Amino acid sequence: MAIEAELKARVHDPEGVTAALEEAHGPGRAEVYRDTYYDDPAGSLTDTDRELRIRTVYGNGSTRTVLTYKGARVDGGSGSKPESETRVDGPDAAHAILRGLGYLPRIAFEKHCRNYGFAVDGHQVLATLVRVPEIDGTYLEVETPTPDEASLPAALAVVRGVLRGLGITDRDLTTELYTEAVAAAHT
Repeated sequence: MAIEAELKARVHDPEGVTAALEEAHGPGRAEVYRDTYYDDPAGSLTDTDRELRIRTVYGNGSTRTVLTYKGARVDGGSGSKPESETRVDGPDAAHAILRGLGYLPRIAFEKHCRNYGFAVDGHQVLATLVRVPEIDGTYLEVETPTPDEASLPAALAVVRGVLRGLGITDRDLTTELYTEAVAAAHT
């Protein structure tokens, strides 16, 4: 299972970061993610830092749905996790399958994203500016896939370099999960 080497940061100057990304990589893709996270009735996935999600992505006249499983974090400082993902042709059927297997929707929310894909030192990088309506502020997620834990430090170095180039410091980094922040906003 590949590992998603990822860092997330709070962005204090969204306009400046957007301008820098667009100058370097073009206009990006505006997309809305509709995420539904599932868990069993006992909450065993959440309790063991794992995730099961169906995401439908709406953007520029297209829609796609993906089923994702994320294992527990392999790096506490970054929150990087092993990830398996596959495209789903029938989102309603995928939701029905998970429910039929005993999983329940734990939380659902939207992420309003602008995605920028590019390569750095042989790594395919995705930088995503994120706004979640229930959460104040703008976030920047920068990620690159890596095949195993041994290559994670090099991949995270690439991610940190991208963030530094955009004026994001280590003080801006967060491992807060959107699921937890949205759940807190709903209470």
